[in-house]
Amino acid sequence: MFKTFIFGIVLGVVGTIVAVLFVPVVDQARENSVVTVATNGGSAEAFHINIPTDRIVVGAPGDTPTLPPGLTWPDELSTASADMYKLRNVHNAVIGVASRVVLSDAEQGDVVEWVLHLPARGSLYVGMDVDNVQDGARLGTLHRGTREFAKTQGAFSERWVAGDSNDELNRGKIELVSRFMSVAEQTSAVQ
Repeated sequence: MFKTFIFGIVLGVVGTIVAVLFVPVVDQARENSVVTVATNGGSAEAFHINIPTDRIVVGAPGDTPTLPPGLTWPDELSTASADMYKLRNVHNAVIGVASRVVLSDAEQGDVVEWVLHLPARGSLYVGMDVDNVQDGARLGTLHRGTREFAKTQGAFSERWVAGDSNDELNRGKIELVSRFMSVAEQTSAVQ
């Protein structure tokens, strides 16, 4: 009986080692970042969202239809809308998620904010300036970042690019372009 117990323990340990070495627990592919060097010494990265195929959640109070179907919004948020999208890189690969919140206020004006989450890289919180539009793009700034983006400052732009008006699956896309510089680079450039 004791020999069978010891044999079972040894066989269990050997089986676990073999399983760990040869059976992948998670085989998750990670897209490489497509970052370019900006002329000011920082970095630039472009993202886009295909409309309507990349919509995950879309809605505001009173909107019909909502996505997902049956989603109801609180009446207290009558001047707000929130959208969530799949986020793609320049190679059209899904690399994360993005959410956009728009709040309309008669006294303070409109507020547009983006949160982009890129797994294994971090998240970005961007505030857009609704009055600052250049060449058809709304401009904004990075307010906060996590992980890879924690020590960066920079600008963002958001622009609508129309697609084929006859194609229901390709109405257009939202282009988001980031231009970042690390805080350490900015400090050394000033000195």
